[in-house]
Amino acid sequence: MLKKCEVENLEKIMGQLEGLHREISGLAKKSPNDGLNPFKLKFLNSALSAANSLLGTAYNPLEGFDQFDSDDLPTNSDATFVLTSYLEEIERMRADNIFNTYGSGWRYELSDSDDKIQTAPPKKIKEKK
Repeated sequence: MLKKCEVENLEKIMGQLEGLHREISGLAKKSPNDGLNPFKLKFLNSALSAANSLLGTAYNPLEGFDQFDSDDLPTNSDATFVLTSYLEEIERMRADNIFNTYGSGWRYELSDSDDKIQTAPPKKIKEKK
């Protein structure tokens, strides 16, 4: 179970990574082998660092990877690959910490609060219980 502050952090990081993924995926479709510019790389690495802190080792998307080297700019397709891996693990973490109240929708199960934080259903529903 997550703490309320972890849920808020998860939602924030997920939003940042989804926005970066949309932006960089668009670049990757046009020019997959072009290098990501340093400005975008700074924001990408910042979001990845925050995601690493949240995900810990249990949800580590890419073993041995923490963030991109700022001296060796990644390609747009490399950045898209990494972002997709991170988004999959953040969604897995989210899905592991939500439940369906049948009638009230999906909610986070909190370890430190009785608050009811509504959320969307898991992206991959296999009749999660």
